[in-house]
Amino acid sequence: MASAADLGSGKGHRDENFPVASVLLKPACRAPIMAFYRFARAADDIADHPTASADDKLRHLAAMRAGLAGSGEGAAAALARTMAERGLDPAHANDLLDAFERDVTVRRYADWEGLIGYCRLSAMPVGRFVLDVHGEDRRTWPASDALCAALQIVNHLQDCGADYRALDRVYIPADSLAAHGARVEDLAAPAAGAPLRATIAALARRTLGLLAESAGFAAMIRDRRLSAEVAIIHRLAESLAKRLMARDPLSQRVHHGKAEAALLAAGAAAANLFARRR
Repeated sequence: MASAADLGSGKGHRDENFPVASVLLKPACRAPIMAFYRFARAADDIADHPTASADDKLRHLAAMRAGLAGSGEGAAAALARTMAERGLDPAHANDLLDAFERDVTVRRYADWEGLIGYCRLSAMPVGRFVLDVHGEDRRTWPASDALCAALQIVNHLQDCGADYRALDRVYIPADSLAAHGARVEDLAAPAAGAPLRATIAALARRTLGLLAESAGFAAMIRDRRLSAEVAIIHRLAESLAKRLMARDPLSQRVHHGKAEAALLAAGAAAANLFARRR
């Protein structure tokens, strides 16, 4: 069995579509968030490795769960120590491991509800952890959950071709494909045909609905720095969801360039600051 280190992708927090523990956040809050990110990245790399067997992946993820309980070394054990020191709820990290185990064993989703069920494990715990680190009111969770689900689905839509070709994993719900006359096999094409494009556009439109649900989230957050970061993430997600309604992720660039992202971030941060001052 390959070691967990052998399954690493080399990807880091600066390679993500959305900011992770940016310099906007208080240094005291960035450290535990980065510990959570390193844990999540290690587990994600295991689940997404293209050649490791399912049994090996599940064994490594089980070892990470033991690390959360205080056994051994590595990213999970380091996160466990951080959570213990700060009195943070370990449920969020365990939920993430449930999601990565599901990635190993589940390759298709029947409908939108099933996809949102996956997001409850894979995305919503991330936002909840960040809010807990900042001591925010848990009444903010529903808005955070909607935003985090939207971020996850945007990522799935952007990467739908690569996920299918490399892992035979499809997050696009089967009933959405069928409703537009598309097939799973269409994801292997170099460019999306009209049925698959219509499917992706419809899901992107539905994702904009999640972003509408979370539109007031930044204003609910007491911590000004976190509020600004959430406003930026929300603006970036809206832009990407709208792009996915017009662009083909199989053949066209959807990701923001650095200059584009910086411009959107500056606008969102300025609007957030103005709204808070008012």
